[in-house]
Amino acid sequence: MTPKWKFEDINWTLFDAQKVNPDILKIIKAGSVVEHNGADYGAYLCNVFEGDELFQKEINSWEKDEIKHGKTLAKWVELADPSYNFEDRFKAYREGFPIDTMTKDSIRGSCGAELLARCMVEIGTSSFYSAIKDATDEPLLKHICGKIAADELRHYKLFYTHFQRYQGKEKLTIFKRFKVAVSRILENEDEELAFAYYIANNEKGPFSCPYYTKVYGRVVYQCYQKIHVERGIALLCKAIGINPRGVLQKILSFVASYMLTTKAREYTKALQGG
Repeated sequence: MTPKWKFEDINWTLFDAQKVNPDILKIIKAGSVVEHNGADYGAYLCNVFEGDELFQKEINSWEKDEIKHGKTLAKWVELADPSYNFEDRFKAYREGFPIDTMTKDSIRGSCGAELLARCMVEIGTSSFYSAIKDATDEPLLKHICGKIAADELRHYKLFYTHFQRYQGKEKLTIFKRFKVAVSRILENEDEELAFAYYIANNEKGPFSCPYYTKVYGRVVYQCYQKIHVERGIALLCKAIGINPRGVLQKILSFVASYMLTTKAREYTKALQGG
């Protein structure tokens, strides 16, 4: 899997400081440390898929893409906020949220389930960067997010291709596939993103997962439009073996859009003390 673009391909002259949204800036700071941690996630996957040389080779390329994303986002953040010390924040993130890179057992229970969960991650990130691209007025961030979103969609296709290979052996039921997909999506409100926001923005005081989940979610969920949700749900349906253009896809898209809108409203109200 060869990279489609390089860090040097970014047109940095597009940057317009007057169009930087302070809330989105904080979200991108969090994204920079999470993306740059691709080496640890790559090591975890290579251990889980020990012996699968074809997949391991492609994971090495995937890992480089993730690190490239983190480096690119960090550069944009430094333009928007010259006080941002990426290396310091990334070090603090890795120390505060370590990943067990030595385990050889998938936390999903099987290799097929692991690959399906990775599909959900790539759906989430592709949708996220597409949503940020459409929400921001800053030209350089639009440029960067468009490139990253395209990468994440390629990554989805990579994991989906290998999931099909393992599914031929494991034959996970549609119920199991749906359960893995939903459980991984729900993990988006676990500690990782909230902690990344807290650390990357060098927030003061003790870390509170519920509080920073609301702070992060309030901004991100407001960025999503109907089209972002529909595309994401179509990819989810394809991964679990459901017609990506069928009735169930439409129902799930409606439910997902409603949940995002509701959560954004609830988080905003809670943060305002309502």
